[in-house]
Amino acid sequence: MSGRATRATTAIDRLKNRTGNQKYSMSVTGSGHFFLSEGAGNPPLNAPMELDEFVAFVNSIAPPAPKRVSKLDIAFEKQLTKK
Repeated sequence: MSGRATRATTAIDRLKNRTGNQKYSMSVTGSGHFFLSEGAGNPPLNAPMELDEFVAFVNSIAPPAPKRVSKLDIAFEKQLTKK
C-alpha cells in the first residue's frame, strides 16, 4: 500500500505546486480507494477512485507547467534532424 500511497501523494504535491493551493488533501478509504478534498473537513471533490483513475483526475485539475527548453536542447534537436 505504501507504494500506491506514495504515487498518489506525489500527484497531490504536484497539484499543490501547480495551483498554489496548499490545502488540497487526499484520503484513502478502507477498501483502498482515494479521494481528494480542498482541505481537511471539506467535502470530497470526487467519488472514491482506484489509484490510476485518481492520479489522472488530480493531474487533470491543473495543467502541468511547460517544459523548460535550453539552448543546448534546441541545438541537439537540430543535430538530430540533420542526419
